[in-house]
Amino acid sequence: MVVNFTKMHGLGNDFMVVDMISHHAHLRPEQIRRLADRHLGIGFDQLLLVEPPSKPSVDFRYRIFNADGSEVEQCGNGARCFAVFVKEKKLTNKNCIQVETVKGDIELNLTEEGRVLVNMGEPVFEPKEIPFLAETTNNVYSVMVDQEEVQLSAVSMGNPHAIIQVDNTKEAKVNVLGPLIESHSQFPERVNVGFMEIVHKRFIKLRVFERGVGETMACGTGACAAVAVGIDRNLLESPVEVRLPGGNLKIEWQGAGSPLFMEGPAVSVFEGKIRI
Repeated sequence: MVVNFTKMHGLGNDFMVVDMISHHAHLRPEQIRRLADRHLGIGFDQLLLVEPPSKPSVDFRYRIFNADGSEVEQCGNGARCFAVFVKEKKLTNKNCIQVETVKGDIELNLTEEGRVLVNMGEPVFEPKEIPFLAETTNNVYSVMVDQEEVQLSAVSMGNPHAIIQVDNTKEAKVNVLGPLIESHSQFPERVNVGFMEIVHKRFIKLRVFERGVGETMACGTGACAAVAVGIDRNLLESPVEVRLPGGNLKIEWQGAGSPLFMEGPAVSVFEGKIRI
């Protein structure tokens, strides 16, 4: 069958977005891997599917697949693109959109400035909920990685994140430690790995090695996770500007018991058709 798609990006984190309300197609992991290939396919970090809701309290269902074909729970940059996509395609006339994901519902708000504000829910630090194998809940854990002791924090933003504080993101061992921690045995569902440089209490630099993808230009949930960890450890104060290789995000969180908000851009690049 022929599938219509839109190529989009949020700060360089790029996506193939498909309206599955109209298509009713099913894509197998090997098909997703072929589509994700940047030389032989369309090329993307994640595939985003817009599906009908399964309950009356939400407007859409949001599904995310990594370039390796694996389905994941959440994607913050993708959520912003999702909001712009459904509005541009006239699938909704709302500026406040309720969306269901694998790990719960989120709220997407389109602003007058053309940006998207996302209510990402409350960060989760309980190890079994991340999931992360640890006997007690701490804000920093010592983990052995290839005979090296690494200090990291663990948090879920609907998907698992490990955050490592570094002196300089340019010199961080992202492509060495990233894949080793991504598949570490203490993270049974693998993990996204963020390398955070704190410039001051309201500004950080961040690089993220995403599970199933590798290092990306930006990671929305990674930015949320880094700020949540920084505020939880009293290293940061809300709001925080996060500089990623692809651009900046604004993150706000008032601490335990409160939802975390992410604000940033989303851009449509081109539209096309491909035979599956």
